[in-house]
Amino acid sequence: MSGLRAMLDITDLGADALREVLDLSRRPIVELGRPLEGDGVALVFEKPSNRTRHSMEMAVVQLGGHPVYTRGEEVGLDSREPVEDVIRVLAGYHRIVAARVFDHGHLVRMRDADVTTVVNLLSDRSHPMQALADVLTMSREFGDLSGRTVAWVGDYNNVARSLSEASLLLGMEVRLACPDGYHASVEELERLSRLGSGSVTQSADPRVAVTGAHAVHTDTWVSMGQEDDAAVRRAAFAEYTVDGALMEAAATEAIFMHCMPAYRGLEVTAEVFDGPRSRVIEQAHDRMHAARGLLAYMAGAR
Repeated sequence: MSGLRAMLDITDLGADALREVLDLSRRPIVELGRPLEGDGVALVFEKPSNRTRHSMEMAVVQLGGHPVYTRGEEVGLDSREPVEDVIRVLAGYHRIVAARVFDHGHLVRMRDADVTTVVNLLSDRSHPMQALADVLTMSREFGDLSGRTVAWVGDYNNVARSLSEASLLLGMEVRLACPDGYHASVEELERLSRLGSGSVTQSADPRVAVTGAHAVHTDTWVSMGQEDDAAVRRAAFAEYTVDGALMEAAATEAIFMHCMPAYRGLEVTAEVFDGPRSRVIEQAHDRMHAARGLLAYMAGAR
């Protein structure tokens, strides 16, 4: 194994390991061998997902392992059984436990049990697997990302946090455009500014963030579990739609990215999402390649 026992946030990797994971993600499958041969990988999903399930299952298979998909109600974290009991049992069957959870604290407790390798597939705090795919897609487009600019338009949520962390570790300039009440705190900006060699700024004006940017990212305004606040959130984000006019302010070679699912006409217009600058499908496919790179790294491949 790599010595990395948990990846709950991108910062658990650090800049050097992140670059290694990206290198492994770009390699042909045949070069990686089968470092998970004969091993199980538990995939625990409290929240359903199209891309996360398919990308992780295929990545495990490509590395010779056996993925076991388990729905949240089957293990019942802290309802049927305490988190610690669940992870200790799963550790007897699986080399790696990867979980998509509502509460980041459950992942922390899995890690702290120190019985097997733990991977965050999404939590309320962060989405490191998405961030790995995001920087992989951007690096395929632009090569070395140091000095490039990435703009985030919308809610400073778990996806934005992980994207910011990964981008900063690779030396990018990060610009956030978030409305009041949905922005990064001063303390969070200070934390981010200490990561890597990049820089981070925040504005309430999407045009300020997007002007000259090489990659423009956004996300749905109403994520899973936020349905009760849908009307309030849509009102707050009404001026944050990524449309053709906003993309025109970006660099000539700029690309548009979205973690999906997307809602055309809300956070992004159809002309942008389905247009020539969009890399959303490549980004979705890179979820599998990035997952394979991370799992290979954690299994000791170099």
